[in-house]
Amino acid sequence: MIGPKEAWPRVAISPASLYNTFEVPVLKKINALYKPHVFQGAGKKNAYFEGWYYKNVNRDEDTAYAVIPAVAIAKDAGKSHSFIQFFDARNGRSHYFRFPLDAFRAAEKEFAVSIGENYFSREKMRLDIAQDGVAIQADLAFANIVPWPVSLLSPGAMGWYAFVPGMECYHGVLSFNHAIEGHFTVNGVRKEFGGGKGYLEKDWGRSMPTSWIWMQSNHFAEPQLSLFGSIAKIPWLGKHFTGFIFGLYHKQSIHRFATYTGASLRDLAVDENHVTVTIEDSRYGLEIVGERSPGVELVAPKLGEMTTKINESLDAKIEVRFYRKPGREVIFAGSGRNAGLEYVGAIDELVDGFKNRLT
Repeated sequence: MIGPKEAWPRVAISPASLYNTFEVPVLKKINALYKPHVFQGAGKKNAYFEGWYYKNVNRDEDTAYAVIPAVAIAKDAGKSHSFIQFFDARNGRSHYFRFPLDAFRAAEKEFAVSIGENYFSREKMRLDIAQDGVAIQADLAFANIVPWPVSLLSPGAMGWYAFVPGMECYHGVLSFNHAIEGHFTVNGVRKEFGGGKGYLEKDWGRSMPTSWIWMQSNHFAEPQLSLFGSIAKIPWLGKHFTGFIFGLYHKQSIHRFATYTGASLRDLAVDENHVTVTIEDSRYGLEIVGERSPGVELVAPKLGEMTTKINESLDAKIEVRFYRKPGREVIFAGSGRNAGLEYVGAIDELVDGFKNRLT
């Protein structure tokens, strides 16, 4: 468990300083690229957001909570703030807890963030929230974390795109799968999460894409298997293209399928209730069918302001078929439970972008 606040790692950077005119040294910026889990926003003055997404499912799989701590820096300083979103998937409820900008603190060299009395890192989470008639406490510890690999030429899930300045949005997968110990207490009702499973990712930049599909599950028949995938409209040199990042964690290996790895999106079909995706590289292929379920409205950023509405479910199902080429020998086939699945924006433009490759 986390222990007293005095024992927390030191958190020192406040977004209030983002309005200052100092420039972050180049070497610090480069170093941060190779640590996508840490706060990337030092030196940002406006039209910026950064948030971490914790998915937590208890051992019995009857409770699923998502927690999103974040900071939003708007052009209008009066709209800038930090916040925590809380999503109770089983009861279909979400809460948006707003905090002043200067309630946010982040360590410079590690992922250690606090918002008021709430603390977040890759290994721990502590919540102590009482707003608008809602009270939430949590004391969690995470173990056996599986991050997206970082290498010299590919610093995380973004691959070499992480080096491209000024992209609309950057993404990091901080843990495909991890074990949870601890508990949540929501309005006096305590839920034990010992033996549960978690997932952790983050986004940062100016805005989320205008359209995207996102999916994730780490509840398969193989207990360590986990899937993450995202397809999005990516602005590029005055045009846009349909980009994708998929990662499959299987038998202690992470198989990466992405625009930057040379993988190909072979099929993309979307209707009101299903998304079908086929992706291949030179050695392997993934066939995926996601089935939507009713979700809850969450808030997402646009130019640093929290003005975009999205619908997310953690009760979806994802069918996965992972095979080896050239004979399409099946390595794994199964269904993912407790899946996150989002359709956002004009999904038709993703399909059109896939068909046209570059528009």
